[in-house]
Amino acid sequence: MKHKPIYKLVDGKGRVLIPKDLRTASGMDYGDIVRLGLSNGTVSVQKINIIEVGDQSPEAVEAYVRAAFKTMPDDIRLSLISDLTALMQQKKEG
Repeated sequence: MKHKPIYKLVDGKGRVLIPKDLRTASGMDYGDIVRLGLSNGTVSVQKINIIEVGDQSPEAVEAYVRAAFKTMPDDIRLSLISDLTALMQQKKEG
């Protein structure tokens, strides 16, 4: 399915909103991981399901954790939330 070009402004923080119909057509949803690429002056955005092996940048790790969290059963999510809350409390007190 071919879409007409859509023009968007880049905001002050470098963000661009991807319209809902394009996100839907590409299978993108809230919390999904996307890979940004640059080739010959063209920026590409691609939804991915797995981070490349070896990429341990803070952004890649955060994206991976968020994606994994989204697919976990509720009981495991609640357990992790409890553990993270305890760690945050310890850090705050220590």
